[in-house]
Amino acid sequence: MKNDLALSTREAIAQRRSIRKFKSDPIDDAVIRELLEAARLAPSGCNSQPWRFKIVKDDATKQQLQGLAFDQKFVSEAPVVLVVCVDVLGYLEGRVSGVQDMGEIGAFSDNVCEVLNKGTQMKSKMGIDAISASVAFNAAIAIEHIALRALDFGLGTCWMRLFNDKAVRELFNWEQHISPVALIPIGTPDETPTARKRRPLDELILD
Repeated sequence: MKNDLALSTREAIAQRRSIRKFKSDPIDDAVIRELLEAARLAPSGCNSQPWRFKIVKDDATKQQLQGLAFDQKFVSEAPVVLVVCVDVLGYLEGRVSGVQDMGEIGAFSDNVCEVLNKGTQMKSKMGIDAISASVAFNAAIAIEHIALRALDFGLGTCWMRLFNDKAVRELFNWEQHISPVALIPIGTPDETPTARKRRPLDELILD
């Protein structure tokens, strides 16, 4: 896909903002797939790839998501909302196969593979919610890929965690092992927020 707006990684990181006002311009399906392709290529623990995505475009469902996000209106105003989830069972299965693959190519020693496999066995005995919390960081990496890639198409995003995740699961009749992590409204920005204050780098480096 031709993309005349492509930014360098540094430019994208510097320009990204949380957008909460969107124009009504529709987003082409091919662009949405480009964003999800960026997410698909994200790294994950043991290459488990636990992320799953629900694409929401219809007004009725977006209105329901707005209600489940404490009536944050920009949820329904965005042309597209991605519901980013983790599949707990898929994570456990992916972790097993990922460790095996990494062992076969020599990335992990036999000892490391043994430790990781024991860890997977321990995780499998945890509750779904506990596993979901420990797996969510994988989805976070995929979400950031989406947020940065969106800038290449002149789109803005907002990473949202303030919503009723259990109610979202019920809305889509998902089984318990599908755990919503974030809502990502996406669209053409109708605002130009200034950069939020950031701590100086020297304050972030530990002695």
